[in-house]
Amino acid sequence: MISTMRRLLYVTVFFAGLTTLALEMSASRLLGNYFGTSNLVWASIIGLILIYLTAGYFLGGVWADRSPKFITFYQILIWSALAIAVIPMIARPVLRLAADAFDALQLGVLFGSFAGVMVLFSIPITLLGTASPFAIRLALHDSRQAGSISGRIYAISTLGSFLGTFLPPLWWIPTLGTYRTFLVCSVILLVTGLVGLGISSGWRRVLAYAWTPIVPLLVFLLGLQGSDKATRGLIYETESAYNYIQVLQEGEYRLLRLNEGQGIHSVYHPTQRFFGGPWEQVLVAPFFNPPPVTTDVVTRIAIVGLAAGTTALQAAEVYPNAQIDGFEIDPRIVEVARQYFGMNEPNLSVIVQDGRWGLATSPHRYQIISLDAYRPPYIPWHMTTVEFFQIVYDHLTPDGVAVVNVGRGPQDRRLLERLSSTLHRVFPSVHVVDLPGTFNSLLYASRQPTNAANLRVNYDLLRQNPQTPPLLLRTMEIALANLQPTPPDGPFFTDDLAPVEQITNTMVLDYLLFNPGGQ
Repeated sequence: MISTMRRLLYVTVFFAGLTTLALEMSASRLLGNYFGTSNLVWASIIGLILIYLTAGYFLGGVWADRSPKFITFYQILIWSALAIAVIPMIARPVLRLAADAFDALQLGVLFGSFAGVMVLFSIPITLLGTASPFAIRLALHDSRQAGSISGRIYAISTLGSFLGTFLPPLWWIPTLGTYRTFLVCSVILLVTGLVGLGISSGWRRVLAYAWTPIVPLLVFLLGLQGSDKATRGLIYETESAYNYIQVLQEGEYRLLRLNEGQGIHSVYHPTQRFFGGPWEQVLVAPFFNPPPVTTDVVTRIAIVGLAAGTTALQAAEVYPNAQIDGFEIDPRIVEVARQYFGMNEPNLSVIVQDGRWGLATSPHRYQIISLDAYRPPYIPWHMTTVEFFQIVYDHLTPDGVAVVNVGRGPQDRRLLERLSSTLHRVFPSVHVVDLPGTFNSLLYASRQPTNAANLRVNYDLLRQNPQTPPLLLRTMEIALANLQPTPPDGPFFTDDLAPVEQITNTMVLDYLLFNPGGQ
């Protein structure tokens, strides 16, 4: 009988561990859809959950000593499961409020929403934290076995946690969505609690909790209606292993927004190709080379951060003879792009892969490499370093040019300056263009020494040719009007030290705190 009960406890702590980490992963995704996925958000989530688990460990030990009964143990898990079930129902309206506050830069509402949602996790996570110390107390009948039993329980719980780390991002969230993933966690823990209660204390005890499955069922049927965000013009939303994806319709334009929605990743119009954004500025890159440069010289282009293919669509118009390799890590975005953004150019090869790895293993060399793998306002740090830019350099033709889209503050150009210095460690020439009306700048790094004056000469030559695409001329005019001095060399990023998020965080906070529009 003792061995049977111990096996039951082992099974229980396995599923308790699985649920705990699955909740943590789901919490990061739930909040990431509204607050982004920066290290700051991750640290807040992990730190608070560790505090809740600490409280649970302490509470579980005291509780188990005062009531060392299986019925108490499984009742705790049942109530934890019910608390998990109501998280999506309560969190959704709060997070919709947070989404509106994010768009309006209302800091008080924004931080209050984050704190409010994290409080929702305090009850279920604290109760789950009681599982291991409680199980050890119930399994321990001989103090000489204390070490082996506690070690076995923590090992089994950790194995469950290992599985819980992978199931939500790789299976549940892409298949069911974030909110229903919480219901999956609730049901798993609820079944574990009810079955454990029935086996350990008799099935009559379970009758008192026969109503509990109704809670996740009602939340599933009634509490998850409508879209995740009350976004104006929303025509489609979905989730993938990487992103929360929205497609918005504004007149004849379609916009791609990801996660917290602070940035438009792609734009599509059935007949127009100029959007006044960073996408078309990629087209300017070859014309920093010595004149004359024509559109015929571009035969291969790489786009790291393809998104829904705006740059690819524009490049196909200006450089019809070019083969375009688009690197996009998220296959769901590719599906959305084909369905809603007309991303079906015959000269576009879509490569579903991390951009750094995909470019490093590419057998090709390119005249243009566009680097725009943003999660606004953050650039992935591993795409900002000397080592990465060396990979870019090695995959350019002798006349090739790399283009990096960079965010900046109204008066804060630290990230741009650091990236310029980093590029200059590898490339002989770096040029800067500020995109008017935005907080974006474009850095152009050429494999051969170049001069910004080349852009003007090439523009004058192209303007004389009636075959030059108007899209290219208009884009070059914007670049010429907004050329900036190249910053002096200074600190640079390496794979060992690249504090990109730290710089970006301070840049964003400075803007929000000291810009009147950010109050």
